[in-house]
Amino acid sequence: MIFDHYDIVVVGAGHAGSEAAAAAANMGSKVLLITMNLQTIAQMSCNPAMGGIAKGQIVREIDALGGYAGIVTDRTMIQFRMLNKSKGPAMWSPRAQSDRMLFSLEWRRMLEETQNVDFWQDTVMGLIVEDKKIKGVRTAMGQTIYCKAVVLTNGTFLNGVIHIGEKSFGGGRMGDRPSAGITEQLVELGFEASRMKTGTPVRVDGRTIDFTRLTEQPGDEEIRGFSYLEKPKLQKQRSCYMAYTSNKVHDTLRTGFKFSPMFNGRIEGVGPRYCPSIEDKIDRFSDKNSHQLFVEPEGWNTIEYYINGFSSSLPDDVQVKALRQIEGFEQAKIFRPGYAIEYDYFPPQQLKHTLETKLIDGLYFAGQINGTTGYEEAGAQGMMAGINAHLKLNELDPFILGRADAYIGVLIDDLITKGVDEPYRMFTSRAEYRILLRQDNADARLTELAYKMGLAKQDRYNKFIEKQKHIDHLVATIKNTSADPDRVNAMLQKNGTPELQQKVKLSNLLLRPQVQMSDLLEAMPELKFSVPADVHDQTEIYEASEILIKYEGYIAKEKEIADKLGRLEELRLKPDFDYQSLKSLSFEAREKLSKLKPETLGQASRISGISPSDVSVLAVFLGR
Repeated sequence: MIFDHYDIVVVGAGHAGSEAAAAAANMGSKVLLITMNLQTIAQMSCNPAMGGIAKGQIVREIDALGGYAGIVTDRTMIQFRMLNKSKGPAMWSPRAQSDRMLFSLEWRRMLEETQNVDFWQDTVMGLIVEDKKIKGVRTAMGQTIYCKAVVLTNGTFLNGVIHIGEKSFGGGRMGDRPSAGITEQLVELGFEASRMKTGTPVRVDGRTIDFTRLTEQPGDEEIRGFSYLEKPKLQKQRSCYMAYTSNKVHDTLRTGFKFSPMFNGRIEGVGPRYCPSIEDKIDRFSDKNSHQLFVEPEGWNTIEYYINGFSSSLPDDVQVKALRQIEGFEQAKIFRPGYAIEYDYFPPQQLKHTLETKLIDGLYFAGQINGTTGYEEAGAQGMMAGINAHLKLNELDPFILGRADAYIGVLIDDLITKGVDEPYRMFTSRAEYRILLRQDNADARLTELAYKMGLAKQDRYNKFIEKQKHIDHLVATIKNTSADPDRVNAMLQKNGTPELQQKVKLSNLLLRPQVQMSDLLEAMPELKFSVPADVHDQTEIYEASEILIKYEGYIAKEKEIADKLGRLEELRLKPDFDYQSLKSLSFEAREKLSKLKPETLGQASRISGISPSDVSVLAVFLGR
């Protein structure tokens, strides 16, 4: 036997597996990361970008907790944009294009520099389970590796099948073989499994695109980045571009529908509603004459472009013919066609909030195996699974984030309580407490928690404390400093808001929609002395202070509501309780509660089909 005994084996080195290995190892567990291919660690299998609406908040939360996704993105980005800046701060979402190859290389470098992580290139074929407890894994090369916990992050590899028109072949993604054996064993152990699908578009040779006929989409002048620990050193950016389909394109695509595995029934799995294939779009939205496409560069030193919005599993010749009818793509050559991939997943109601399975002690699921889609959602789950596996092995309390704590908390609670019937994608609309869960304050919400459990390191914690000190000082200064009409009236007149007749507190001025922090700093430059010039996140301090003052009432109200509803989470439900005996519950409630066995009354209240009257019955039974 060539292996020692490990604390945790992580199966798969995608975004979930990489974060899981890093988190558990940084907390002190001895980790073995097993992957089919060490050259594709944390590979961006779909579009070369991180973040976006709500997803950007998740990356910042991963970073605030001590994860790697934000740092890797900042070090490899080729463009940065803050989305939704025209809306309120609850909606602001960072997004970055990354160099696909550098992203994977940087992830591998950081993992190799992480103590307690070992690597093994192989395929896990089965689990070693005794008395419903994990004891280890068995691999295709005949290795038996013993451990105390296993985190499965198999992505789209479990019995993966790739579809291009009438052609189908096994694969976890293009160029990689699928994984077999694990699904079958888990089903034998009592798990429920099902099928889902996702897809990816053609990759195009940029030398054959006429960019003069596309709409350029440059990056922001101010590059904010994701990590609270360090700032991106980006001296230049690469532009993205926008293109549009047409009726002519749609008609050409329709000629391939009879060969489409989606339309002829060869694909059983359900696809993502919010990132549909182009054939899905033109079938579902037949009244639309055009669909927007985003033309995204794959890196600094490549001519390859990703056509976001043109995912397809149609025959490759139909894809190319339709592509060449898009303005600017008349001479397009492709590197590879788009394809759909169908794979096994396990409905996530079979998990605890720690992401440990209910059936097998020490077995954790994270990422697309749980029915999610997206690098960010996968990374968040991987991190939480790695954290909780380590905590359990050391007989420490689990780390569970609530819906008012983080988008990560919303994500996991949605999966456990509501399940999925299509690939899950995070949106701001899924969170009840958006003003609390902003991208700017993820460190304020999470870094101290991570530091106390040993994941966030001292340097990160020190930066957080310093930043909070400057924010508190600036907020206090603005609340306690009066504005002299002579100094601010010119600015107020310029901004189209009434001038002052007498002194008022600066905080009152900042409450006006027409007045921003930048206006106050320009009118009263001495305010800048509240934040030392050498502070690396000076802009974030100004922004956070402005938000805390402008939205103070909204923040307080939302927190009050969250605290009230949070009391339901304190009411524990026994896992072996006989809900069938409570005849006051609806029949549907008894069935779902018996199957899902929620841990708290709050969790029970969020299960689809559980009515307020059912919650009241349970509350009465609990003596509340």
